[in-house]
Amino acid sequence: MQLSSLVGRLPYPSQSLQRGLAIAAIVTQAGIGVTGSIVRVTGSGLGCPTWPQCFPGSMVPVEHPEYATLNQWIEYGNRLLTIVVVFVAALAVLAAWRVYLDHPSRKRLVRLAWVLPAGVVAQAVIGGITVLADLLWWTVALHFLPSTVLVWMAVVLLRAFNEGDEPPRWRIPRASRPVFSALVVALAGLIMAGTVVTGAGPHGGDPDVERFDAPIETLAEIHVGFLVAFLALLAVLGVQWYRARAEKALGKALWTRYAAVWAVSLAQGLLGSIQYRLGIPEALVSLHVLGSMLVIIATAALWCAARDRGPVVSAAPAGESATVHAA
Repeated sequence: MQLSSLVGRLPYPSQSLQRGLAIAAIVTQAGIGVTGSIVRVTGSGLGCPTWPQCFPGSMVPVEHPEYATLNQWIEYGNRLLTIVVVFVAALAVLAAWRVYLDHPSRKRLVRLAWVLPAGVVAQAVIGGITVLADLLWWTVALHFLPSTVLVWMAVVLLRAFNEGDEPPRWRIPRASRPVFSALVVALAGLIMAGTVVTGAGPHGGDPDVERFDAPIETLAEIHVGFLVAFLALLAVLGVQWYRARAEKALGKALWTRYAAVWAVSLAQGLLGSIQYRLGIPEALVSLHVLGSMLVIIATAALWCAARDRGPVVSAAPAGESATVHAA
């Protein structure tokens, strides 16, 4: 109760601030995944060989004959970025909480906001296990996957700040809803298959790390198979929506986000193909991780646009005229 009283003394967050914090959450959650890939491709995963300390007795890098200074700071820098991610997530929680105090119907908004710091804590624990397990490939995969979920949830939070809390109503035809759900499943499979390919690839975070003993060519084909399935389902959605356009007004925003998914997915597929043919160069690996985050963001935005929860009721404090329609 006392904490709620302190939060209640904070200024009511404007709608632009609410959106800004959610966008910052998307950027930081995606960014930590990209910087993690930089740690991996530079072989800096054990630059700080202990956790939460960098070295026994020191939270920061120290001169060491077995660990290059640059690798230490790359790994340590990634750990420091976690502080930024936590800070942004905490601000998002405070904003959602402050909104809730004036608008008690906004419980869903608070729950969504709390997912972010809870996820970051879980990520930190998994990261510690990954270091202590000397970067076993499957622990690295487990360390990356929660970031993809948190990026999706940050997009949902952005939408939640700009919509109401009514039961969701689909804006798309009934026949396309199972296809849309299958699209999300295909995306999950695509991401998980990508982590397995990474586990068998040359970039393990440290030159001495044991890799997944499986033919990378076969794993890459499975990964591509999920991409083909994802694009095929996306095409089916487009055909269904086009045919139903006379029966159901889908809106410009939905079509714009649909086009965005196509754009980032095709670019990501092209980048992956180039990366594979060039022998998986380090720079392209991190770009590919960035591409995967953009695909997740675009697909999550499309998912949000396909569902309507009514107009937002918390753009302003209680007592003011605060009802506006979600963009």
